[in-house]
Amino acid sequence: MSDASHTITIDVPVELKSVKSVHSIGSLQFEGDLPAAIFHLQLITNDIANWGADSEVIVVFHTNAGHLTLHDEAYNHSRKIAAGNPNKNLIADLVKRGVKIELCGATAEANGWGNADLLPNVKINTDAMARTIQLVQEGFVKITEA
Repeated sequence: MSDASHTITIDVPVELKSVKSVHSIGSLQFEGDLPAAIFHLQLITNDIANWGADSEVIVVFHTNAGHLTLHDEAYNHSRKIAAGNPNKNLIADLVKRGVKIELCGATAEANGWGNADLLPNVKINTDAMARTIQLVQEGFVKITEA
């Protein structure tokens, strides 16, 4: 619909000079077939680019969302499918935009995943809780995706 009643006026414009955020993603909600957390990361990275802001955006996947960090073969084995990781290109695009992607070490251990099972540029941290605490203490804003 394109009539004037559906026009959006931004009443509270936001423009930041610097963004330091850690995104804790432990489960997935979907907008259609797209994980909402990925959509939200696309929004903020677009904003950062439009603002020309300095940024450090770190994503910590854990618990029931850890599988998004797996390469096709490991994803297939974990999810018991043969289609591969449908989010691998979205993750790669976030990495190209400067987002750092991490997997919780406790989640990796619980699922039997190793570094060789991961998409390129994904790092394993000690565990999601310790890493999130560390980053918050360093001044990162914590964003929790559920």
